Amino acid sequence: MARLSNQEGPDHQESLAHQEGLIHQEGLVHQEGLADWLPGRLAEAHPVVTVIGDSILDGWWDGTIERFCREAPAPVVQVQRRDFAPGGAANTAMNLAAMGARVRFVSLVGEDAGGRTLLEQLTSAGVDVSQVVSHAGMTTTTKFRVSSGGQVMLRLDDAAEEVPADGLRQVAAAIPEALRGASAVVLCDYGAGALEGAVRDSIFEHLGSRGHSPAEAGPANARQDTLVVVDAHYPGRWAQLHPDLATPNAQEAARLLGTEFPGGAARCPFVEAHAAQLLRASGAAAVVVTLDREGTLTISPNGDAHNPATHRTWARPQAEKQASGAGDTFVAALTIARAGGLPLTTSVDLAQAAADVVVHRPGTSVCTTDELAKHLGGFADTALTDAELARHVEEHRREGKRIVLTNGCFDVLHRGHTRYLNQAKQLGDVLVVALNSDSSVRKLKGPDRPVNHEADRAAVIAALSCVDHVTVFDTPTAIPLIDLLRPDVYAKGGDYTPEMLQETEAVERYGGTVTILDYVPEHSTTAVLERIRSTGETPQD
Repeated sequence: MARLSNQEGPDHQESLAHQEGLIHQEGLVHQEGLADWLPGRLAEAHPVVTVIGDSILDGWWDGTIERFCREAPAPVVQVQRRDFAPGGAANTAMNLAAMGARVRFVSLVGEDAGGRTLLEQLTSAGVDVSQVVSHAGMTTTTKFRVSSGGQVMLRLDDAAEEVPADGLRQVAAAIPEALRGASAVVLCDYGAGALEGAVRDSIFEHLGSRGHSPAEAGPANARQDTLVVVDAHYPGRWAQLHPDLATPNAQEAARLLGTEFPGGAARCPFVEAHAAQLLRASGAAAVVVTLDREGTLTISPNGDAHNPATHRTWARPQAEKQASGAGDTFVAALTIARAGGLPLTTSVDLAQAAADVVVHRPGTSVCTTDELAKHLGGFADTALTDAELARHVEEHRREGKRIVLTNGCFDVLHRGHTRYLNQAKQLGDVLVVALNSDSSVRKLKGPDRPVNHEADRAAVIAALSCVDHVTVFDTPTAIPLIDLLRPDVYAKGGDYTPEMLQETEAVERYGGTVTILDYVPEHSTTAVLERIRSTGETPQD
């Protein structure tokens, strides 16, 4: 990759950086699985990302409680530690910078202590704040959380009653420069007023509406090939912008539909049933609905607006702690992954992994490139022995969880595999994937397979959010493993019937169920390998 000369001006440098990002994209466009080298590869491109939105300063005050106050039945918190961190759109900017993006931040803050602290921390993180407007008539939104013993006792919000119109005009004037040469733009609209009035008008003027087809495309403007992501409390306000991605949570998606969502595990099927309506209401090319502990559901037209394609991720929830801002981390990782050229489904999987890194941390935090790589690398060498797996399954069973087992080679992971594994996960609570050993794959597929060693295949499968445990088996069938684990459901993907499977008798002997999942022939591993051979592409190291 070409290095930039110090004698070249900033315009040329940014142009080169954008070109380098485009070159970088070509190498990742077919990357269907997660790997520990991916975060570093994305960071190397240093995409220019502009974040426009509502700034928040998160304050975390922690102390001890030894008595109640005399004036009221309220605990007295003796504050021992005061921490501050950028929140809201500023946290999205911080996460993007931590993952390697060159971030330009556009916002409106007050000329107050909160605004100064916010700008100092953003600058220290490498975020360009030259387009942030500090205004004497503005109060920097600050959220103070008072906690003790790991429990938030109280939150105090200090926010502007009215956003000054002349401050918004100054922000609007900064937008054209902030958008110049950007690979991606993230609009963080939390209803605090920074994206109202002149700012909103300027965004529509300079980003315009690219549309989702050549027939819809308007005249050339600053948008061109720029990725546009909308993270808003009211996504419908930006529908006419036709963003590439909208990332509502369950409550925000419910507002788009004008209805209420059911709770718990019923939310995801409800979202899936209303997928087409969500696409229309958001105006987005794809919608990623975040569902907290239940992960996410991605909706994209896939060529059929009446029957959208969906992709599920599964969160790895931790015990409840003082955590805030995991959604900002998710949006940041999703943005840099898409700007780097990763397929949408892989980008969402990566974003879920980044959110899993920060969700159990106290306070407002960010996920760095190294931390994400370490998290993904932690799935390497995670194939359990039969005895280890049996212990885990027995523990899950004591907790009343439903066990699903499936098996296969899973060599050269592709979308057909991930769709199938997500379907398998939905049959129960715990998904166990048994991988054919290298020797058994050779017997099944021939001497030139597998392409990837069993340890690599196990690491990639384990990194999928829908997979709970991975093991490797070397027997002709999965019957010995079925006899050991006695799963509630044995799932198999392919053009089979239960009667065709040797494992069916073993499963039904103890009262289990055999389920045949979708067969996706156009995404077969053989087809992927043939495409690689015909184009000269090689799998990433």
